[in-house]
Amino acid sequence: MTLPFFGHKKQIVEKIKDHLGGDPATYPILSEEFEIWNHPNLHLALESYTSSAGRSVKLLGIQGGILNFGGISLAEIVTPKTMAGFAGLGGAKEGPVQYMNVDLADGKKLACVQGALYLVSGEPKHVFLMRPQGLKLGGGAGTVLDVLTADKVAGEQALADIRKAVNEHNIYRGKILSMTKQEGAGAGGIKFHAVPPIERDKIILPEGLLKRIERQTIEVGQYSQSLRNAKRKMKRGILLHGKPGTGKTLTAMYLASAMADRTVLLMTGNGLGLIESSCNLARWLQPSMVIIEDVDLIAEERTHTTSGGHALMFELLNQMDGLNDDADVLFLLTTNRPEVLEPALASRPGRIDQAYEVPLPDAECRKRLFDLYSDGMSVELDHLDTYIKRTAGASGAFISELMRKAALFAAPDGDPIVVKDKHMDEAMHELVIVGGTLTKNLLGFKEIGFSLGDNAQQ
Repeated sequence: MTLPFFGHKKQIVEKIKDHLGGDPATYPILSEEFEIWNHPNLHLALESYTSSAGRSVKLLGIQGGILNFGGISLAEIVTPKTMAGFAGLGGAKEGPVQYMNVDLADGKKLACVQGALYLVSGEPKHVFLMRPQGLKLGGGAGTVLDVLTADKVAGEQALADIRKAVNEHNIYRGKILSMTKQEGAGAGGIKFHAVPPIERDKIILPEGLLKRIERQTIEVGQYSQSLRNAKRKMKRGILLHGKPGTGKTLTAMYLASAMADRTVLLMTGNGLGLIESSCNLARWLQPSMVIIEDVDLIAEERTHTTSGGHALMFELLNQMDGLNDDADVLFLLTTNRPEVLEPALASRPGRIDQAYEVPLPDAECRKRLFDLYSDGMSVELDHLDTYIKRTAGASGAFISELMRKAALFAAPDGDPIVVKDKHMDEAMHELVIVGGTLTKNLLGFKEIGFSLGDNAQQ
């Protein structure tokens, strides 16, 4: 008999009983916790599972009760502990299904169920409850999936199928990501990065260097199955070192573009404190690449660093050592200061397999850089060789800024912009003489012998 005060609306436990055809309080419940950043993957997995193999689903929104702060469990729904719970006041009662928009790659969004009861029809029938894990000591939270069915084995199989679907419908696979402690950076602190494709001809390195780097990175991925068949290890690490502005980061971004099927984890800034989480994600989403820029910040010699740096360094070493040799995870590290790197990181086999120096560009590379950064405007130089000589010791970053500033000096002369020798001279004077030592250091210019009269001597 239903009390008039509560109306004739069926309570949730009655709907579950009608759905399963038996007393839900006597059925087994299995639970599994998923990381907070896995919430959108779990949402997609449940959508896939409940719409396949002749299944259908009805969603019920859950309100957890006025005193519930951590999300009510399925066990508490089917076996209310109080009279208020039976009546739907203090315990769970039906409400609207709530959704939350989660950021995806390319600026898209996915509306994910925050928490709901899934009445799954098919053979066998199931009841799922997706709910927040609740507050944890030390912070953080996750998402829990409860599974209720008449047969424990069937419940175990359902969880196994959903775990498989979580992997298959993963929104992070093949994307460029970083983990962050900041809020509002995507699902569970994972941020997507939109990096424009970098073409190979944009990488200006000495003859043969890029090919050697590609052999250790791209080609290992291309022949991964053959290498595994030959019992060769897949885990590997490379170190790119050289002066600032020589193209280490650009080379790393080119490799990310050239291996589009490989998930890329970027570790910079405060993300350097999330080494374990980032490496766990890379392990799960392999084939993957972990890019750690300025690794000297966390892996300096013990005499140069702080106790905080020690902890991060040891965590990095432990994570690199902890991967199985057949894990297709590539670590790509960059540094401007190889001399201060921890020897255990820089020289021990199995952590870093190959170190490549990315040098300041020679005369041939500087000529190619002038051509590269002239794209999009007219350049009419009578003395290109002079500028190639003047920029001896300069980085690619300096030449890029030189051409940008020359275009700025040429802009008042009319549109379209035509860069001439006088504009180049003005740009060189602005960067080197006016800018002084600090500007040269910021742009990676080691030494320069500059004279406004150089052209007159040609």
